[in-house]
Amino acid sequence: MAELSQRSAREVLDDHLNIANDWVGGTMEELLAEDLRRNVSEDIVILINRGTFRGHEGVRELAVMLADELPEHAAFEYTYVAAEGNIGFLEWAYQDSKVQVRDGADSYVIEDGKIVAQTIHYTVEPR
Repeated sequence: MAELSQRSAREVLDDHLNIANDWVGGTMEELLAEDLRRNVSEDIVILINRGTFRGHEGVRELAVMLADELPEHAAFEYTYVAAEGNIGFLEWAYQDSKVQVRDGADSYVIEDGKIVAQTIHYTVEPR
């Protein structure tokens, strides 16, 4: 893979998504640390219907929320992934024996090989 700062938006997005799906067999703390190091700007801004989150600490806070909401830590299904220039878009779904997400949608702004801004939307439904 190219020097991290020279990666295309799609390369950054693919790396981020691959690390996210490794949570099935790994520990969240180790995977999150690797994702933050490789793919996430220290100055990231994330908008979600729960508020605005900033920096690596905000990413950690959101990761804990997501892990609590999706308790069995099954794999995500990436139903659509696209990148053009410095913009990325993801549609995703999730299902385990207790909950499901059918409407996951994230958008990304990627600069110098790092995600600098993200929007997140998903609805957790009981199964």
